[in-house]
Amino acid sequence: MAPARVRSMQVGMTLPVMEPDLWDAPDTLERWARTIDEGPFSSLCFGERVAFDNPETLTLLGAVAAWTTRARLITTVVVPQLHHPVPLAKALATADRLSGGRLTVGLGVGGREEDYRAAGADLATQTMGAMAERVATMRRVWAGENLTGSTRPVGPPPLQDGGPELLVGTMGPKTIRHAASWADGLAGVTLDLDTAAVGGLFDLARTAWAEAGRPAPRLTTSFWFALEETSGGRAREQVHRHLRHYMNWIPVEFVDAMAPTTGFAGTLAELRVVLDRFADLGCDEVQLIPTGSSVEQVERVAEIVGG
Repeated sequence: MAPARVRSMQVGMTLPVMEPDLWDAPDTLERWARTIDEGPFSSLCFGERVAFDNPETLTLLGAVAAWTTRARLITTVVVPQLHHPVPLAKALATADRLSGGRLTVGLGVGGREEDYRAAGADLATQTMGAMAERVATMRRVWAGENLTGSTRPVGPPPLQDGGPELLVGTMGPKTIRHAASWADGLAGVTLDLDTAAVGGLFDLARTAWAEAGRPAPRLTTSFWFALEETSGGRAREQVHRHLRHYMNWIPVEFVDAMAPTTGFAGTLAELRVVLDRFADLGCDEVQLIPTGSSVEQVERVAEIVGG
């Protein structure tokens, strides 16, 4: 019997860009991208780090634009303070063009000082205000303003009118209130799958956007996952290994303490139940974050998505 499908909510899939064995096979990212695009997933996602061995985000955007034709491409998230806003606007507009207008940009201030140091960025700009200033500059570039005094303004213009959809990376209410004036929605993450807490943030966002006179926000969240069916029955161990590798800037004893309750580890049927709980909150999309590099995870999750 085919497994029951997730109801009334989009499900995206994140590329395994933070896995330690990512580069063991040269075509891992391409195989993942094509499998996601050919499946029922609504989006293909990946985030940014600098002081790590993941692929450079803006370069990867160009590759996935070429490898895919359907799924929306979402950065979860880019840290604009690690870039000059004018060339960043140019790079994102280029990705929007190359993908046929399929780009959504998740933006966040970033939680790792080492990334700021590696990028030569000013730690004093690690604020919501500094991020909002860069967003305003990028939107002016996308509108065709000549901000540099050059012979021609910086282009190309993005394919999407006004530029790509912008989501703010957030886990808390302060960020939501600050971003209501400029963001189009939330690029959230939940560590412990607490739907009551996520629902509270969604309600706050709906209120904040309404008070700012903005259209209703797009509400998305994400979480790490491992399936018993693809991890040899050791899904929780897979999540733990991933967290130890990814969260290398946090003392290992703290990571070990949070690992037993972080993310999802279980069967495909249990994952469907969890996703339905988020659908009941009015979540527009959940973006799943893999904790292993085997593309079999994508193929298995596809069994419960869509329909």
